[in-house]
Amino acid sequence: MMKQWQAFLTEQSQERGASPDGDCQLIDLTHLGLIAVQGADAETFLQGQLTNDIRELSPTHSQLSSHCSNKGRMLALFRMIRCGDTLYLQMPAERVPDILKRLSIFVLRSKVTLADASETCIRIGLAGADAPRRLADQDLPVPEMENGVTVSDELTLIRLPGDVPRFEILGPFDPIRQLWEHLSERASVASPDIWRRLDIQAGLPNVYSETAETFIPQMLNLQHIDGVSFNKGCYTGQEVVARMQFLGKLKRRMYLAEADLPAQPKPGDELYASSSTSQQGSGWIVDAAPLAEGRFALLAVAEIAAAEDGEIRLGHDGPALQLQPPPYGFPSED
Repeated sequence: MMKQWQAFLTEQSQERGASPDGDCQLIDLTHLGLIAVQGADAETFLQGQLTNDIRELSPTHSQLSSHCSNKGRMLALFRMIRCGDTLYLQMPAERVPDILKRLSIFVLRSKVTLADASETCIRIGLAGADAPRRLADQDLPVPEMENGVTVSDELTLIRLPGDVPRFEILGPFDPIRQLWEHLSERASVASPDIWRRLDIQAGLPNVYSETAETFIPQMLNLQHIDGVSFNKGCYTGQEVVARMQFLGKLKRRMYLAEADLPAQPKPGDELYASSSTSQQGSGWIVDAAPLAEGRFALLAVAEIAAAEDGEIRLGHDGPALQLQPPPYGFPSED
């Protein structure tokens, strides 16, 4: 099915004429991967593996969650979506094989099946001020709340957080193909880099292969974006995550920045602060995407003390970064 989808997109790009009008961008999301979780014990199984409370997931509400190592370090960050009897875990496609293999270790005798659904469930995104109207024009129910989910026949729609109205649509090839054809008449087809930038500007992190096992959930602000529950009970890595929340003091957190740079930073690139005494380093790039030629939007985890003193640089000899709180800010308890 994925070959069909890619062939369709290629055909569409060759046939496209004048640029559509309106403030709306249509984006192929196959850079994201999906794991489908099914079975009688699916919810119980995930409840024991993920940081968030699976009981809060519903047909009308998606959520963020993560899977950690025994040391509380994040191996993956998901958007969780319930579609009928299937629970989907969406993450960067590069993380699917490793996470599928790791979760399978814990299945044991549970009545659970795990499968890579990246090629059977097509995902597209629509972003921009006109996005709600464009979806409504197709007689689709538009989610009103952030992280809200609506369903129309075979299509599932999710509204994502951020200042820019943004929606993900999931479904089988044929209905997604038809929807793409209709939406592309008025929306501009855009690069997945745009989707990545919108995630960054909304303060929504991703975990890539380069940053797996680097962060605990609180470093990526998951406590502020409904990505971790502190009263759900045990899960892999829970002891470390809970100890940080209730007994420790958070020394690093995630910030937003923009910077003029000769090349796009990569996840895992190290930050530097002269005042740092930590053997673990001053911080790391979480994600980056272009804003314009030579200018990039960044998410970065940095030592709080150094960030507040304005001492954070990209690398030992790199430019200083003007770190800012993400749109949702930092509550006073931090």
